[in-house]
Amino acid sequence: MTSALHPQEVLFAGEKPFPSLPAVDHYAGTEKLMTKALALQQELGPVFDLTCDCEDGAPAGAEAEHARMVAEIVNGAGNHFGRVGARIHDITHPHWERDLEILIGAAGGRLAFVTLPKARSAADAAAQIAALRRIEAANGLPGTLPVHVLVETHGALREAWQIAALDGVESLDFGLMDFVSGHHGAIPGSAMTSPGQFEHPLIVRAKTDIAAAALGNGVVPAHNVTTELKDVAVIRHDAERARREFGYLRMWSIHPNQILPILAAMQPDFSEVEAAAQILTTAQDQDWGPIQHGGRLHDRASYRYYWELLQRARHTGVQLPAELRQRFFAGTPAH
Repeated sequence: MTSALHPQEVLFAGEKPFPSLPAVDHYAGTEKLMTKALALQQELGPVFDLTCDCEDGAPAGAEAEHARMVAEIVNGAGNHFGRVGARIHDITHPHWERDLEILIGAAGGRLAFVTLPKARSAADAAAQIAALRRIEAANGLPGTLPVHVLVETHGALREAWQIAALDGVESLDFGLMDFVSGHHGAIPGSAMTSPGQFEHPLIVRAKTDIAAAALGNGVVPAHNVTTELKDVAVIRHDAERARREFGYLRMWSIHPNQILPILAAMQPDFSEVEAAAQILTTAQDQDWGPIQHGGRLHDRASYRYYWELLQRARHTGVQLPAELRQRFFAGTPAH
């Protein structure tokens, strides 16, 4: 008789499961681009998140109006899957707290996450998270909105482990452009593009440190954008290097053309997906005790690996059999 116990109930007892996030974080700064992105999300399914940008998207002097527009987008009929977040202004900007007040007050119940840019330290990130929690409480919300923190300054890189360990942080995102600019010309502009972004020692160090800090704290590492907008092969190759060489499980997109190539690069190998399906199905049927598969012993340690792989497959658009979806993903949106 099949056990009714789901992998989440069995494999992560007493500890926080690793966040299960779409592999693409798509940024849009204007109402037109946000609306277009939501239409594409409806077509493809929740295989990418949309981040509405209040930092670079808001015209100077119109920050409040922009934040209210973002709240309307989040609350709107186009947000079918609840996978829309927002990036607020950085802690040195006079409007950052007002961003939170507007967004949480109007759309806090539907926001997927809040992204904090240009933190200079763990203290900066902690201060903004504390303000978020105060504003959530003032609006009668539970105070559990996930936070994504951009690492794009020397101080944030130095304290990446402390930032990743902060309560509520779900993702560490690398901000390549601002990081390179912060080196005052010591790193050439070619390091903002490929192949330099994967080869310059200071950039390699930053990427590996951020990925290690994120993964070491049970947080998703999110890779910076690729500046290539048209050549699908280049976009996919950049995403493949981010995934395979640096351990990034999520990547930013700034143009719709980038979404599908990034998803393809982030998909697990199909043979591993098939193995994961067989192993987890057998394990659940055996009440999550040890099993043999292909002449190898598997237990809860390897089940965790294959469960997270299966979730990555789903979040990157891999078509899973109906029986598998019903068994492990019933009640979640189909892709």
